[in-house]
Amino acid sequence: MAISTRLGRRLSLQQRQQRFGFGAVIFRFSSKRVFRAILISLAFIAFVPPIFFFFKLKRFHQTQLRKCGWLNEPPLVCAHGGDSSKAFPNTMAAYHFALHSQVDCIEIDVSRSLDGVLLALHDRDLQRLTGNNASKVGYLSMKEIKDLGSVHQSARKFPDENIPTIEEALEVISSSVRQVILDIKVGPPSYEKGLASDILSVVKRMQCKNCLVWAKSDNLARDVIKLSSHGN
Repeated sequence: MAISTRLGRRLSLQQRQQRFGFGAVIFRFSSKRVFRAILISLAFIAFVPPIFFFFKLKRFHQTQLRKCGWLNEPPLVCAHGGDSSKAFPNTMAAYHFALHSQVDCIEIDVSRSLDGVLLALHDRDLQRLTGNNASKVGYLSMKEIKDLGSVHQSARKFPDENIPTIEEALEVISSSVRQVILDIKVGPPSYEKGLASDILSVVKRMQCKNCLVWAKSDNLARDVIKLSSHGN
């Protein structure tokens, strides 16, 4: 009986050792799996987010390039009537100030006098000169308009604020800017009649290769296109 009890104790002790040994193996095996899982997780955290953000930023950059492609060719800085903040618009002084500011482009308002001369002048500018809101360039000759400019010259700041012809204006600015915009004003009494031919003749005579004709009148635009296509 005593022998049996000792054998039972020995067996139970061996069973416990075997059981604990097996548990230790399981624990070691589980520890390796956990450690491996941690390493994989860390690797995922270290590599996947940067890759994700790289492609995300790349796609964002491509989208911005499509939206802001014009930045590769930025718009021209154009002076309307020259620098009209420092001198009377569409005068030689205004053009010189604009050139001194290194603008890319100058816009010239073009009106035709009663005797068919193209002047750098807008009806509203003439009205400022005459003080008459009904004044129209087309009802006055070039001499009358030039005389008006001379009369008002003494009241202005600069000696070259005379009203130039288109030829005079182009001679100064066409070779100094990337673009010249001729904003053609259509008015009475002649309106569009022969205006396209007059404009293209001046552009050709002055050899203004960077002149762009801006016509708000559909009829004038058609006439300019038609005459240009025939090599006027």
